[in-house]
Amino acid sequence: MIKVKSFIFNSFEENTYVLSDESGECVIIDPGCHLPDEEQELSSYITDNKLTPRYLLNTHCHIDHVLGNRFVFKTYGLKPVIHPQEKMVLASSGAVATMYGISMESSPEASEFLKEGDTVKFGNSRLEVLFTPGHSPGSITFYSEDQNFIISGDVLFERSIGRTDLPGGNHEVLLKSIAQKLLPLGDSVSVYCGHGPATTIGAERKHNPFLREHLQN
Repeated sequence: MIKVKSFIFNSFEENTYVLSDESGECVIIDPGCHLPDEEQELSSYITDNKLTPRYLLNTHCHIDHVLGNRFVFKTYGLKPVIHPQEKMVLASSGAVATMYGISMESSPEASEFLKEGDTVKFGNSRLEVLFTPGHSPGSITFYSEDQNFIISGDVLFERSIGRTDLPGGNHEVLLKSIAQKLLPLGDSVSVYCGHGPATTIGAERKHNPFLREHLQN
């Protein structure tokens, strides 16, 4: 059974996730740890729970979701696994950090690429990859069918959706991704977002103003 542990890191208040199961293997999703105490919080959790990280997964490569990629690589030897359309976004993360006045160690290049329908396996668990662009050109969502949850990155939030005014963003594409890939998963599916609290597909179908407007058109 997958345990989902979340951390809130960096000045963007980004959600980093560690998913683990009874095997002791885990995956680190969107490590945003930037300050030394954040890095310590992540590594202490992994050490204290006797976990072995198997993958570093990025839902997308905006700066707030990759600030800890270098730390994870140095500590656990893992390079990011991303969608191929995020290669340029990842490559530009250092320049974006400079624009924001943030000191950042550059992320390693991706070691593997994921596409729609691929499966990430760790321990006794599996996550299905859904291609959900719009916020970023290569945004992906990780779906556990067995445990009825998704890690959505910045695609879907409680009562909101990801911004689309950054390079590669597209509002209509994002709404299409949510409508065609996420809503059909079912109302009971839990949504672990890239920022803010968790929600459910059903709650967002009913209350999210962006989705309600889109679905009514």
